[in-house]
Amino acid sequence: MSERVYRVDKFIVPRGAREEFLEKARRTHELLKTQPGFLQDFVLEQSSGPGEFNFVTIVEWASQEAVENARAAVVTLHREMKFTPQEVFARLAIKADLANYKRLEG
Repeated sequence: MSERVYRVDKFIVPRGAREEFLEKARRTHELLKTQPGFLQDFVLEQSSGPGEFNFVTIVEWASQEAVENARAAVVTLHREMKFTPQEVFARLAIKADLANYKRLEG
């Protein structure tokens, strides 16, 4: 059985960038939900605490293969949207920490 993969992306989003950031995140997650191997997702906004990341997105995938296939679909979507994450993050002063994680047992 393939090992599940958790894509966890953490963001520092300035107040003035919130709406544009969320619009892009929603569009991307709408696409992710249609991809083979998608299991569940969360878009979370910090509601308390001292942490520096005020947004976190989490997507659970059935396998690494599903992640790779979805990545290709996201690249195509972003091209159609004329959205280059690095450029938008630089313009809006958004900082991101993007990584895949695996669940530890026991």
